[in-house]
Amino acid sequence: MTDCIFCKIANKEIPSYLIKESENFMSFLDINPHAPGHSLVIPKVHFSNLKEFEDELSSEFIKIIKDTMIDISKALNTDSFTLGINEGKLAGQAVLHLHFHIIPRFFSDKGGSIHSVVINKPNESIEEIYKKIKNESQN
Repeated sequence: MTDCIFCKIANKEIPSYLIKESENFMSFLDINPHAPGHSLVIPKVHFSNLKEFEDELSSEFIKIIKDTMIDISKALNTDSFTLGINEGKLAGQAVLHLHFHIIPRFFSDKGGSIHSVVINKPNESIEEIYKKIKNESQN
């Protein structure tokens, strides 16, 4: 994708603060960090979201995430992280190229758990929601 900033970073058209690189992925510091060491892991090939992601790449994806976390942990003296993907515009996905956030956590960083991101209690029962999901998974 020619106008995707993450594709340009993956193709080395735009410089980045590269941490790790594998055949299909790279990790680098986020240029708008929410914490020291806030990093992103991206596939080098354009996938807009996790639903498009190729299953065969899963173990390599997890490995570069783990290796990046280990480097950050050692360098910044933390063993705590908030990890995640913003999938879709309503979730805050600003760049429509799959990217995984690694956000180091520190004492008194004023952050919360991932549970504090969304407060939208369902109106339906858990059983009703479960039935809808199971019905879709059988189709």
